[in-house]
Amino acid sequence: MTTTDLWHHYGRVRAEQDHTVPDSFHWSWSQNDGPGPEVLGDINGKALADLGAGAARHAAHLAVHHAPARIDAVDASPAQHDMATALYAPLAPRLRLVHRDVVTHLRANAAAYDVLYSVFGALDFTDPRELLPAAASALRPGGRLTFSTLAHYLSGAPAQPDVTAADVPARTQAGESATMRRWVLQEHVWTKVLDEAGFTEIRVEELPAGEGPRAAATFLISAERSAN
Repeated sequence: MTTTDLWHHYGRVRAEQDHTVPDSFHWSWSQNDGPGPEVLGDINGKALADLGAGAARHAAHLAVHHAPARIDAVDASPAQHDMATALYAPLAPRLRLVHRDVVTHLRANAAAYDVLYSVFGALDFTDPRELLPAAASALRPGGRLTFSTLAHYLSGAPAQPDVTAADVPARTQAGESATMRRWVLQEHVWTKVLDEAGFTEIRVEELPAGEGPRAAATFLISAERSAN
């Protein structure tokens, strides 16, 4: 990577203290209630990819508690990939930890997956006009994309009415202040860009915010690649 890895600090304290495979899987921002992996449908024997998997906790849960053929946990961050490797490398070959840019990976794996998903991952931090067409190409006909994303900014400000990113705070490995781009879009914008990328059967559910100072509502979005 030629750019600064801004994910060095994310999840590091938990990774040092908790080496277990999570026994639950949640889509909501609060990560403690709401729908679980059943939203993905029947994944037994299927090929999946977690887009922007971070430390791969969601992917590890699916690999251990369900029966997919394979899950590729894809993340471009060296720091996140290293944490995932330290935590879950023994879950290979069912769980494969892929250190690669998500769009590049999807473009190189045409029709390779039955299910793609993301939990506040790559769909939040990659231009959807680049990522969604790549995701459609990586899905087999009839395959499903499901992801959770913020329904509004953590500050409470409304989501964007068009495909526009905002700069959000981040830190370098040395602790210096930085920013990264995040796409927080209104429901109709997500629907439009998914449609333009070739997806059908687009469904958006808003999950309510939990409690706490950084509570936020979640969009849980699912769509399918045309079976034709």
